[in-house]
Amino acid sequence: MSQSVGTVAIYVRQLATVARALVTRKSSECQKTRPRDRIERPLQLVTGSSGFSKSLSRTHGQNFGFDKWTFGDDAFFIAKNKVADVLGVADGVGGWRNYGIDPSAFPRTLMETCERMVTEMRFCPTSPANLIKESYEEIIQQKLPLMGDSGFLIIRDNEIVHRSNEQQHYFNTPFQLAVAPPNQEGQVLSDSPNVAESSSFGVKEGDFILLGTDGLFDNMNEDMLLDHISKIKDHKEENVQKTARKIAEQAHQLSFDPEYLSPFAISAINSGIDLKGGKPDDITVILARITSFAEPI
Repeated sequence: MSQSVGTVAIYVRQLATVARALVTRKSSECQKTRPRDRIERPLQLVTGSSGFSKSLSRTHGQNFGFDKWTFGDDAFFIAKNKVADVLGVADGVGGWRNYGIDPSAFPRTLMETCERMVTEMRFCPTSPANLIKESYEEIIQQKLPLMGDSGFLIIRDNEIVHRSNEQQHYFNTPFQLAVAPPNQEGQVLSDSPNVAESSSFGVKEGDFILLGTDGLFDNMNEDMLLDHISKIKDHKEENVQKTARKIAEQAHQLSFDPEYLSPFAISAINSGIDLKGGKPDDITVILARITSFAEPI
């Protein structure tokens, strides 16, 4: 199950047998199979994460003096429970600093709330939209600022088989969750979680799920991303992590190249804006490969 609001992307890999074809049988059902039947094993996500802040030294998914699960104003979480693996990413809007507001506060708090609800089993794996909505409602009284743009890809056999749809009001203005300060109410965009696009796609062992904020997708096209992912030949966590790091590093490098015709520049040109170069921004990358697991959750 996948969920994108332009502001936040959520991926849920559900273990429950009612979910979809990728899910394995329950143990009681497995016992009914004949001895020669191949018993399918449950699947899990082997995940790596990396990223950069556009204004701070780089971090790679560890807490090198920074908050857990953050790269600059971006935030993300990786969580699992007995029925699901869940990944989420959210992008902060740096422009709120002009109003004296920390733009990282909302995405960080939202992702922390989503993670807590997952670990406490307080969400329905078949409805990731409600995970965002309920987390949003829990923090809405805190009057935190809005979030920016995020998305995801599902890759199988080095081809993109499913992607999130970009939700924009107009160029460089994605749908946004917002709780505007009193002096800005009615003057800023504020979309509801209810307008989120929600989709379901059956995944298989060996598939990859790539989540990222706009700092990734505005600076690297899909062919570049596929080239990195095609080099992963196994399910080892260190190789998934290494690839996530390499993707983040290339996106970071390209974001500061003034001569590069980036996806962001191409989008601007298509909107009638003469623009060239990468787009300096916070970058968050979460890469996961679906594999059978040997350890109990």
